[in-house]
Amino acid sequence: MKLTKTMMIATAMLVTTPMALPTVAAAQEFPMVAGDYSQVSGIFVKDGGAFKYATHLATKWVDVQEFAKSKGWISDYKILINEYPRDGEPTIYLMTTFAKMADAAEGERRNKAYDAYMKSSAEQQIAESGNRAEYRTVQSSMLLREYKVR
Repeated sequence: MKLTKTMMIATAMLVTTPMALPTVAAAQEFPMVAGDYSQVSGIFVKDGGAFKYATHLATKWVDVQEFAKSKGWISDYKILINEYPRDGEPTIYLMTTFAKMADAAEGERRNKAYDAYMKSSAEQQIAESGNRAEYRTVQSSMLLREYKVR
């Protein structure tokens, strides 16, 4: 009862007494803004497979990336070599950068465009990817997003 009475008196004083009340700080914007996505695949190249895989990357992989870039689906791509890989780490990272994720319908349209461009079916492309298991293993895949300072 005493606490209730004290609260009522304090409230009455605030209402009737002119005084500076602390104001709530204005909401601040988050200091960073979201940018592009980068999909990064970590690849382990088996002993003796570096030349074969480098040839694949320099020809077929780059060709497909250039096709995607020409369509505006990606903005950039990179091949990054891990110069000092520790035991179990990928030796190559393949990075593709793009502004937005494709929805399901757009993904289907892109798959059909890729198939037409490659002049092969999804089945053939999957088989070719499996053949590269002879000299490389995909170890990881990450989706990163760049954040820029406002």
